[in-house]
Amino acid sequence: MTFIIEIIASILLIVGGLFVLIGALGMVKLPDFYTRLHAPTKATTLGIGCMLIGSLILHALRGDGIGIQELVISLFLFLTAPVSAYMIAKAAIHRDVRLTRNSRNTHLTETIKMHGEDYQE
Repeated sequence: MTFIIEIIASILLIVGGLFVLIGALGMVKLPDFYTRLHAPTKATTLGIGCMLIGSLILHALRGDGIGIQELVISLFLFLTAPVSAYMIAKAAIHRDVRLTRNSRNTHLTETIKMHGEDYQE
């Protein structure tokens, strides 16, 4: 039974590492600010979350007990990563950061400006 739990924890660690790698590649390959903002947000939420849960399982299996620090860090990341990404994107809209020509849905910037309640120029 412990072997199966170790396999599950190892898979979580590998999947978490892959999410972080994909997020780092997204920072390099994606064309504009808004799409680049999407990549690290998903990487931290899913990648670091998987790594911390895998680490939590391995420490509990070794007999060290459940690390409260890992639970608190996971909860903190799951709560703050989406909120911080939203606030950064909103600040970029207020600063009039433009999309590239290759981006799709470039009309959304103008729509947000027209219909945004608290948009200030």
